[in-house]
Amino acid sequence: MAIAGAYSVITPAAPEWLNKGDNAWQLTAATFVGLQSMPGLVILYASIVKKKWAVNSAFMALYAFAAVLICWVLVGYRMAFGDQLLPFWGKGAPSLGQKFLINRAKVPKSTHFRDDGTVETPMVEPFYPMASLVYFQFTFAAITLILLAGSVLGRMNIKAWMAFVPLWLIFSYTVGAFSLWGGGFLYHWGVIDYSGGYVIHLSSGIAGFTAAYWVGPRLKSDRERFPPNNVLLMLAGAGMLWMGWSGFNGGAPYAANIDASIAVLNTNICAATSLLVWTSLDVVFFGKPSVIGAVQGMMTGLVCITPGAGLVQSWAAIVMGMLSGSIPWVSMMVLHKKSALLQKVDDTLGVFHTHAVAGLLGGLLTGLFAEPALCRLILPVGNSRGAFYGGNGGMQFLKQLVAAMFVAAWNIVSTTIILLAIRVFIPLRMPEEQLIIGDDAVHGEEAYALWGDGEKYDPTKHGWNTSVYGEETAPSPYINGARGVTINL
Repeated sequence: MAIAGAYSVITPAAPEWLNKGDNAWQLTAATFVGLQSMPGLVILYASIVKKKWAVNSAFMALYAFAAVLICWVLVGYRMAFGDQLLPFWGKGAPSLGQKFLINRAKVPKSTHFRDDGTVETPMVEPFYPMASLVYFQFTFAAITLILLAGSVLGRMNIKAWMAFVPLWLIFSYTVGAFSLWGGGFLYHWGVIDYSGGYVIHLSSGIAGFTAAYWVGPRLKSDRERFPPNNVLLMLAGAGMLWMGWSGFNGGAPYAANIDASIAVLNTNICAATSLLVWTSLDVVFFGKPSVIGAVQGMMTGLVCITPGAGLVQSWAAIVMGMLSGSIPWVSMMVLHKKSALLQKVDDTLGVFHTHAVAGLLGGLLTGLFAEPALCRLILPVGNSRGAFYGGNGGMQFLKQLVAAMFVAAWNIVSTTIILLAIRVFIPLRMPEEQLIIGDDAVHGEEAYALWGDGEKYDPTKHGWNTSVYGEETAPSPYINGARGVTINL
């Protein structure tokens, strides 16, 4: 009785419409997604790049996370989930006042009407306050920019990146989010993007590839040899990314319901299958399993299942994992080496393959595998189904294809315009001096108390000297080795 009383009591802080379970799960899911970026991708990026770029790569992710949040509450959220300005864009406005944030959450333009004008699906109104929805959607916006950064690590001018983040959020991300999630034309047409296969992954992959083209390549020496500086920490970051994806896809229904449970299970099934397939292909064709390859396979599996996580059966999640572990592998390992364009554009972490290719694949496979009963649990357009289930499924696949073309085209154009505008004021690529040295030149900071990788030798800094503590550092006989240390007793 005490427990029942605690859940039924009505107070100003717990109004009648508030579902405490849904609110608790939404805040938890948002935190999971936030942890994917901070510290997940911060750690992964800092570890997967060369030592001389560890600090810069981590900082690009750190900065994006903070900058996106402020832009999001100032104007971005309501451009993506507010009142309609255009069929693909909402009216920007602040999301800062308590009158807005403590009211019940709603997505104003999500009411779906039948052809005769009657309501088919009422407005999306989760049982928690707007503040929870604003924060949850912020974490998606932030991780999109951070994923995009993976394409331009190791050479983009940090000042240009600082200008790029808010501009891309406002003029690119909000368009995809409103069109597919916020009640825009693709949402009402019935395009399925359960949790961001198009809004997040196809967008970041295409925009990242476009940005890599305009920024230009890394140094020739960095392109030829770019080893991870810490594989174990890279795995730690990848693990946070994987586990955080339960919030990524599990929070998409805006409720702690059965669809969230299906989404979490399918997410992990697809990721595991994809990892195993990618690793098996590495063994068959290269003779040994690659840890970096396993992480890439994990990533493509997570990306591929995202647009249909709560809408496909679990056997379909295995099929999607098999395809996401093989098709992006072929595009990265085979087609990339044969394509002049892919060879020319220096996509540092292969975001085009792991996110654009995998996101497109997932969206199209959702158009095949979306199960009618699961679709009825959450989708606004009635009788939605994948092509394998007959009916209007063939049309669903066509809708998925058209939506992918719109998202890709918008990101190519918007990213190009934004970067060309920035280039008028700030060089997009670092100067050669910074490219040679890395973190020490860009930030005046280094990831580890070692020297050698990419840093110019400075005898006043690295030569034989005595510290204030009486510690002498002897020059190493090895060109890039650690320094010997002797202590004056």
